[in-house]
Amino acid sequence: MRITIRDFQKMKKDGQPIVMLTAYDAMSARICEAVGVPAILVGDTLGMVVQGYDSTIPVTLDHIIYHAEIVSRVTTKPLVIGDLPFMTYSISPEQALTNAARLMQEARVSCVKLEGGEFIAPTIERIVKAGIPVMAHIGLTPQSVNRFGGFRVQGRELESARQLIRDALAIQAAGAFCVVLELVPAELAQLITEMLDIPTIGIGAGPHCDGQVQVFHDILALFWDFFPRHTKRYANIGEQMQAAVAQYLDEVQKKVFPTTANSFKMNAEVLKILQEEVNSRESG
Repeated sequence: MRITIRDFQKMKKDGQPIVMLTAYDAMSARICEAVGVPAILVGDTLGMVVQGYDSTIPVTLDHIIYHAEIVSRVTTKPLVIGDLPFMTYSISPEQALTNAARLMQEARVSCVKLEGGEFIAPTIERIVKAGIPVMAHIGLTPQSVNRFGGFRVQGRELESARQLIRDALAIQAAGAFCVVLELVPAELAQLITEMLDIPTIGIGAGPHCDGQVQVFHDILALFWDFFPRHTKRYANIGEQMQAAVAQYLDEVQKKVFPTTANSFKMNAEVLKILQEEVNSRESG
């Protein structure tokens, strides 16, 4: 049985840290489930770590649906969250509801995630009233990276910190069951976490949030274009993979691989008949 949004609430109440990790394919999703990660985010970060873009903006709803359907299909226990990508919920609450419904029906996610604070609260309320759980996302919102002028910490100044508090209260009032705090000073994230009844999930928001989310490719060093300060490399899998592929290339070029151990034998009698037939054609 899958983790539910009620389980998230209980984790906050019990002081149990909520662990969330991104996954975009069967392999990463199965690894997450095998070790007991309770929540998987099929995030629009796939645009950067899977598709090779320099931001999340080119990601489409069809991209998210494709990857989220895989993750939902190969897992049975984690809560699966599907991102609503750039401009799929900003035009109107009805547009947002239509696209959220597509994610739920076609990708079979457990809930949807969208970015924004006070201004997006009416949209969150509309989606929630239709029966679709919403995870909110404030602070640094990557889909607005061009407005921010880059990936910058949010809420350091008094008024921007006050705005984040207003954002957090507005999305809670609108019915969001959880909120991601991205690139927010640790002290402000702690204040928001203590103020809210819903769980906070931090990414670059310090240790005092109710949970943490990281990108699968970051913690395993599978993505080396840049290394965010807010992450930690638990293994250097990317370097190991590169070394393995280089060794494969070298061995094939030197005719070291494959060997007889990697090959299959043919029936001697069948081979003899074939050789005789080939010889007969050549001599004829």
